Amino acid sequence: PSPPPGSIPFELGAVRHDWTTAEVELLYERPLLDLVFDAATVHRRFHDPRQVQQCTLLSIKTGGCPETCNYCAQSSSWKETTELKAEKLMQIDDVLDAAKRAKAAGSTRFCMGTAWRGPSQVGKGQFDRVLTMTREVRDMGMEVCATLGMLNFEQAKQLRDAGLTAYNHNLDTSPEFYPKVTSSRNYEDRLNTIAAVRDAGISVCCGGILGLGEDERDRASLLRVLANLPEHPESVPINALVPVKGTPLEDFKTPTGLEMVRAIAVARIVMPKTVVRLSAGRVNMSPTDQALCFLAGANSVFTGDTLLTTPNNEQSEDEQLMKDLGLVGRPAFEPYLAGSKSSDGSEFPVSASIKEGAARAREARKATA
Repeated sequence: PSPPPGSIPFELGAVRHDWTTAEVELLYERPLLDLVFDAATVHRRFHDPRQVQQCTLLSIKTGGCPETCNYCAQSSSWKETTELKAEKLMQIDDVLDAAKRAKAAGSTRFCMGTAWRGPSQVGKGQFDRVLTMTREVRDMGMEVCATLGMLNFEQAKQLRDAGLTAYNHNLDTSPEFYPKVTSSRNYEDRLNTIAAVRDAGISVCCGGILGLGEDERDRASLLRVLANLPEHPESVPINALVPVKGTPLEDFKTPTGLEMVRAIAVARIVMPKTVVRLSAGRVNMSPTDQALCFLAGANSVFTGDTLLTTPNNEQSEDEQLMKDLGLVGRPAFEPYLAGSKSSDGSEFPVSASIKEGAARAREARKATA
């Protein structure tokens, strides 16, 4: 028999790696309130709906990137029009000071970004400095994430040995649309880095950007690729384009809050155990839009005044939003349902919050056994 109108012909909450684009498109086509209800149901099955991870992202090496990403102000290709000057890699003490401020403000994960094609592009001394930063921030009791461009297995292993929690390497968009985003690398390059990170035992942080000129089918295709990876990413950032003056996309329209809600809801359904991060572009969203995102399954945000080179919500606004919605922060190293041992809490002294998180993880695993 045919499914009732508005229903979906597959099990909600199933952890799968065989999604088709048609199935993900079917989710995208759901009436928004039905979609949010389904996503919220899945979210509550696997996660504490009040808990939202607070992360801080710092650009430790800004500008001068040889890549040609047409949304990014840090590409040297647009330096004449963006007027963004290339800066040197930050000193270790300056990064540690920023991490301390982030921790004091409530962040439990500190993310470091460099405008590199990858560590192979720069001298050994600069990569060694990033490894030292990683060890030092980890020793502060914070989760550590890095986004340094393309990695090979040896470089990923060095980061793992330094204590890196997760590595961010976004796919940005669908395989079909990707050639319109950049000409300096291909989709396979992205997937190879993700594989190297996963093989080194580091949790994968991988998502995309809405508003690059793609259509809804591209958005569905991106989420299909992510959900069909050998392991679902530990975290999936959903970004909204923040158009930057001087880049090829400077006149593009920012995605609406409801477009973000829809993408987050679909991400939550196809990757039930993953942390879904409401990332760039949140500064343009109303508190109500953000609340719908949390209802639909977002359980992580970036805090701090800037995200690399784009503006972000003020700390006071975020504190008020968390209070108004009754949300609480996620402790560092609480076990994750997706990802590798680098972020599941098993390698750290066991605190009360980790024990509680581990108990929730065990119960969620039993429910899906």
